[in-house]
Amino acid sequence: MKVLVPVKRVVDYNVKVRVKADESGVETANVKMSMNPFDEISVEEAIRLKEAGKATEVVVVSIGTAQSQDTLRNALAMGADRAILVEADGEVEPLAVAKILKGVIAEEEPGLVLLGKQAIDDDSNQTAQMLGALTGWPQATFVSKIELGDGSMEATREVDGGLETIKVNMPAVVSVDLRLNEPRYASLPNIMKAKKKPLDTKAAADYGVDVTPRLKTLKVSEPPARAAGIIVGSVSELVEKLKNEAKVI
Repeated sequence: MKVLVPVKRVVDYNVKVRVKADESGVETANVKMSMNPFDEISVEEAIRLKEAGKATEVVVVSIGTAQSQDTLRNALAMGADRAILVEADGEVEPLAVAKILKGVIAEEEPGLVLLGKQAIDDDSNQTAQMLGALTGWPQATFVSKIELGDGSMEATREVDGGLETIKVNMPAVVSVDLRLNEPRYASLPNIMKAKKKPLDTKAAADYGVDVTPRLKTLKVSEPPARAAGIIVGSVSELVEKLKNEAKVI
């Protein structure tokens, strides 16, 4: 079984995000970029499936600029077998990503697609669901445990009330949650080996997808600064401030 894993290049989660001076977006110049953490978990799970003999090949795909090759090389260093970069300039919205991935699926014919449940830059949480709808495949979202069977898969999902276990037929689209696994660090020898692994480059037009954004960002701004706390002298003063200043009672 072949496993396809889409990955996205985002601002590193350890970096404090700054808004551009013109408020047109988030500053990315001279900022450390890395693989989306949820995608890193999906790469790790695909590699574990291969190590367990349940998968034969792990293919990673990224949609973005040429700089996304670094993200793909990192996935290859973790243990993926080969990579595909679909070059597209600017922001690519979830629907366009899902349409491109559908084209990649038609070419690669994987038995399982593992995606991070969301990207930490836009927090859309839409691509996996859209891809499931476009392919007509069964889907499982927010998955924290995977058990493959004969032509099917049991997935444990994190829901508001606790955990839910569902069974879906394969091939399937799965979006993973944080508690699925702990991603490994790429060792230096594997980083060197990753440079020789195949990385194919294609264009969004090769899949007949128009990546022109359908949404326009009007303004991006910092959240308002929180006011400093104060110490009140009595309960009556606290109630008075909650009622007249904070207006919460």
